[in-house]
Amino acid sequence: MPTEEDIAHLRLIRTPRIGPKNFRKLINTYGTATKALEYVPKMAADAGVKGFTLADEKAVLAEFSHGRKIGAKPYFLGRSEYPSALGIAPDAPPFFWALGRTELLKTRIVGMVGARNASSLGTRFARSLAQALGEAGLTVASGLARGIDAAAHQAALETGTIAVQAGGLSTVYPPGSETLHHEIGISGLRLSEHNLGLQPQARHFPRRNYVLAGLCEALIVVEGASGSGSLITARAALDLGREVMAVPGHPFDARASGCNALLKDGAVLIRNADDVLEALSPERQDAITAAEPTADPADRKREKTRPILSLIGPTPSPEDAIIRDSGLSVSDAARQIAELELAGQITRDAGGRIARSA
Repeated sequence: MPTEEDIAHLRLIRTPRIGPKNFRKLINTYGTATKALEYVPKMAADAGVKGFTLADEKAVLAEFSHGRKIGAKPYFLGRSEYPSALGIAPDAPPFFWALGRTELLKTRIVGMVGARNASSLGTRFARSLAQALGEAGLTVASGLARGIDAAAHQAALETGTIAVQAGGLSTVYPPGSETLHHEIGISGLRLSEHNLGLQPQARHFPRRNYVLAGLCEALIVVEGASGSGSLITARAALDLGREVMAVPGHPFDARASGCNALLKDGAVLIRNADDVLEALSPERQDAITAAEPTADPADRKREKTRPILSLIGPTPSPEDAIIRDSGLSVSDAARQIAELELAGQITRDAGGRIARSA
């Protein structure tokens, strides 16, 4: 049965306008979700939000009951069982459900994504690579989409695969994937930050991509056109400091344009599982860390303070850059941003960047 803090934790993140960043700030400020819940209504009132209400406690209890019924396990950000790699991501989900072999979250995880309309050659390569990586002791994770995602999951079922879903765990998406959906829930692991019965919507997929990138230590793109969801996931992985790898393709094939662009920009070229294992070797990772430039402290100084809202435009910008440019203390700037978000004056994209609301 959920504890009082469990219920408060889920109520807080299910409350409208309390996204992952605001959740983390509230917990850092008040220590517990129970105490934070007492503060949020006043915070909304101070920001001029009318008609603000917390998530209904009965609805949250019903969600816990549903999870218990299907055998799903809840994970809470900040607790020891929460995956450490995902937990350090700035926009890590404060809560998610997991169904299946939860021990896979403690293994080394490599993501594999690609085109839904994958070529025959790309599908065969994804299967071969996923199977080889699984046999080498890595857990292959993907987004349970058609094409490359499905091929990777199927090939890694025997050794263990993780599917990050856009909708709730009780919904099957895409249509027609019922068998794979069921098999992963038994032989592998399915996880989602959403309510168990939620139908996937377009806005959920960027978040799915972000969580997948955060969960993995490396991301492999097998096929992906420029501007595709696979490239969005790759950008999220780069932002999170993950190793990004890509499989080259023919220049005339649009499905290879994104991979080729990643390779041009410095992604690791992948021909087989050995290339992946070599890229993840401790020796190479140590060399990369040693080569990273250190930031000049002088570049971080700002002489004047400016109102936070005046620094935010319609184009999404990194929150840490806004805070630095404001000249305010981190706590003061973060509080202003949280109040602006609650008031609906700014919005946040899947990568955690903020922009002025239209």
